[in-house]
Amino acid sequence: MSATIPAASPDATAADRAAALCAALARFPASLFAFDPRIADGWLSDRYFVRSAATLALAGRDPHVTLQLFAKHHGVVAGLYEGVRLLETQLATPYGCDAVTVETLLDGDRIEPWETVMLVRGPYRAFAHLETPLLGVVARRTLVASNVRRVMDAAAGRPVIFMGARHDDWRVQTPDGYAAMVGGAGSVSSDAGGAWWGARGVGTMPHALIAAFGGDVVEATLAFTRYVRAREPEVRVLSLVDYHNDVVADSLAVARAMRREFGDGALSGVRVDTSERLVDRSLEGAEGRYPGENLRGVAAPLVRLLRAALDAEGFAGVGVVVSGGFTPRRIERFEAEGVPVAAYGVGSSLLGHNKGEADGLLANFDFTADVVEVEGRAESKTGRGLRPNARLVRVDW
Repeated sequence: MSATIPAASPDATAADRAAALCAALARFPASLFAFDPRIADGWLSDRYFVRSAATLALAGRDPHVTLQLFAKHHGVVAGLYEGVRLLETQLATPYGCDAVTVETLLDGDRIEPWETVMLVRGPYRAFAHLETPLLGVVARRTLVASNVRRVMDAAAGRPVIFMGARHDDWRVQTPDGYAAMVGGAGSVSSDAGGAWWGARGVGTMPHALIAAFGGDVVEATLAFTRYVRAREPEVRVLSLVDYHNDVVADSLAVARAMRREFGDGALSGVRVDTSERLVDRSLEGAEGRYPGENLRGVAAPLVRLLRAALDAEGFAGVGVVVSGGFTPRRIERFEAEGVPVAAYGVGSSLLGHNKGEADGLLANFDFTADVVEVEGRAESKTGRGLRPNARLVRVDW
């Protein structure tokens, strides 16, 4: 499985979009999502949906309805293929998927506020209990995909590594990784994050490995290189160089040692992850040279100093990867100022763990679903009527 999903361009025809949906669903069978069998029983649903279906059954009613899903933000929608498979396999007994019609956008489509992303038509009792898990799936996936896309737009083509695995419950690593891919991330930090799209986790080395080598950044990097050359030769070596808060000196020491033992080109890059509470040693006392500049953390002057030092010793091929507190706003500033960054590692902010729109990210991406038709007639809460969307694609079971 390649690291992309079939998609249609923004100006694709209806036939192109239908073909893209068919191809995508073929790659994402229901078994991939490992749905909890209790979903079909309503155990994971808001209880009032389950009671509503029971009330209708007791009253001998089974109205045919249209359920409409939408959100209130601009974004990149994801989780719709998972939602289709949820509807296909978790309907209430005795209904089968042939009782339900689904029209949906495609994962990766950009959406506008209030735009319909999915219509579900059929007997309400068949899918009343699925509103809760369906909305949750699309909301979470879309939040991650939308934030990743914002970061990708800000990075202007530079690689972005999705490093969100450590910032949330392990159970969501796989779907979050998929959503990050929909948003445009080229790589993820864990194997679980790439499971749905056939990718392995990437990464450099943690601070813990350096600690295990007694704080010797050079020896830890050399040992890591020996390992990957012996066992995972496709892995590029990036050394983590902020352990001693002296990234210029440690980067040069690592680069020299790597050249001596393995030759030029063995060191792909160095990653700077300086704490936002610290000023690197190379910038201590330099506030006068950078008036008005915040020198804490992975500051632009630090990256420039490091780049210049590497270039001066013939290490122009060693890229500088930065991580730690990067958001679209901060990345946009780095790009606008021409800070020489090779790639960005972004983690918790992509999951909404941020200051929201102030950082150019979304803290939530809630979806809403309304019944908008009953027995083919308009029937909805005031202000929530049917909003047709020509981009929707009907699912052919």
